[in-house]
Amino acid sequence: MTDAPNILIRELGTLSYDRGLGLQRDLNQQVIEGQSPPTILLVEHPPVITLTRRPAVRDHLLASDEELVQQGVSTHETDRGGDITYHGPGQLVVYPILKLGDFGLNLSSYMRLLEQAVIDTIAGWGIAGHRECGNTGVWVGDSPEACGLGLEGQSDKRFITTNSKPQCTSLKAGSAKLCAMGVRIRKNTTMHGLALNVDPDLSHFDLIVPCGLAGRPVTSLRKLLGDDCPAMEEVKRALIELLVRLLKENKAP
Repeated sequence: MTDAPNILIRELGTLSYDRGLGLQRDLNQQVIEGQSPPTILLVEHPPVITLTRRPAVRDHLLASDEELVQQGVSTHETDRGGDITYHGPGQLVVYPILKLGDFGLNLSSYMRLLEQAVIDTIAGWGIAGHRECGNTGVWVGDSPEACGLGLEGQSDKRFITTNSKPQCTSLKAGSAKLCAMGVRIRKNTTMHGLALNVDPDLSHFDLIVPCGLAGRPVTSLRKLLGDDCPAMEEVKRALIELLVRLLKENKAP
């Protein structure tokens, strides 16, 4: 079995969603054609609500055009999976652009790997994150019993984790979403990724039904940790180190 390819990390600073999407599309094509190595983009976006093409997704946009203007929040259609979400300053957005086959992954195992990277990252600050069956992402708060479904068929347990077992939990209304995820796969090559709330303006999530899940709160590291919230750069370093490690270890025989 060949080794996993080296992964390029690119920090983009603050970039509009439109420019970030264009960059992803260009890079996705380059990776497909073998003209670029697998790359992970790190970015913060100005306040923007992104909407997928899912039917009735606009029912989950609660604010009027006037309210959005007052709040300084734009909207943008997107081609990722999922529903509606918010991006803004203080939120770490991570876009891995890579061929799933290069890392021994399929769509399901890739999503579980992204979740595990976040779960292990936040454990470094004493936060217990968990999965919820049927709701992609990472949740915190009331952690119900494991549902027994594991990693949806990933029984070989190639996920090498540092802080928690790879399992999902049954839905629990008392938990809050800390990290949203949504991807697109084109010719077995990924786009989009995850958005981890470090210290965003949480009031902007009141403009939508986040991910289309009514009544489910959204939280952040700042809300959970207060003055002990780590700086964005510290979170970046920790998450990227774990994500790259999990990708390479998953490929290992």
